[in-house]
Amino acid sequence: MTTAALVDGYLRHLTVERGLARNTISSYRRDLAIYNDWLDARGTAPAAVRETDLADFVRFLGAERTPALATSSIARVLSAVRGLHRFLAEEGEIEADVSREVRPPKLPARLPKAIPVEDVEALIEAAGGEEPTQLRDQALLELLYATGARVSEAVSLNVDDLIDDEVVRLFGKGGKQRIVPLGSFARRAIDAYLVRARPVFSSRGQATPALFLGVRGRRMSRQAAWDAITAAAETAGLEASVSPHTLRHSFATHLLEGGADVRVVQELLGHSSVATTQIYTLVTADTLREMYTAAHPRAR
Repeated sequence: MTTAALVDGYLRHLTVERGLARNTISSYRRDLAIYNDWLDARGTAPAAVRETDLADFVRFLGAERTPALATSSIARVLSAVRGLHRFLAEEGEIEADVSREVRPPKLPARLPKAIPVEDVEALIEAAGGEEPTQLRDQALLELLYATGARVSEAVSLNVDDLIDDEVVRLFGKGGKQRIVPLGSFARRAIDAYLVRARPVFSSRGQATPALFLGVRGRRMSRQAAWDAITAAAETAGLEASVSPHTLRHSFATHLLEGGADVRVVQELLGHSSVATTQIYTLVTADTLREMYTAAHPRAR
């Protein structure tokens, strides 16, 4: 069986047996296509791959491939390759999983980019107004900051996902569900949008359960959400680069700075591992060091 056929079998397994999302499957397909092409160029089948070959593959990704991949991308591709080898070993297509001991390159600690509370407030204020699009955009920004939602989670919301006007039901990666409080500012902004703006958009299109609508009455796109945030940042005159993820980072950072437990923040963000959330503790530790250095007479 060809490598391409084995990869197709693995992707079917991920789709049918594990129920991974379509975007995740597409990502696996792209990464494994790189591996497939590399094996074909060497005339090597997966059954003949050894641990040294995989080390060569990692080196190829970072130094010999054009364009070379960043460390984070190499780790992602290698994760897909290890999943493939594990699957093939379990299915008896290869004798042993030689990828088990191959480790990805160590990722540098990349601190999330948060913005100060006053900049968040200026951003949300800049999106506001009495026009339907302004009411919608302000409600969207309030929700993103109040819940730490990813932009894809926000635009995927339906009206029914607002529960008792107090919390919202978010669907994260892999369809994992979590319940997150809204907060009074977000509730008021969403209520204003639902009463004074959403009916305007809804009348222009077919009935849809989507919470956030575009000007033609269809579900708001991720790009439209991105544009709304970029426009608000420009209006507010913010110098820092602001994206939908900036609000998610700011949500987590401000909670931890306010004394929230890291495991509570983990749950709110929908991280499967607390290790992912702990990157934000580095940000708050840096802030504490800066404040200490500036304030303590013997710190310098």
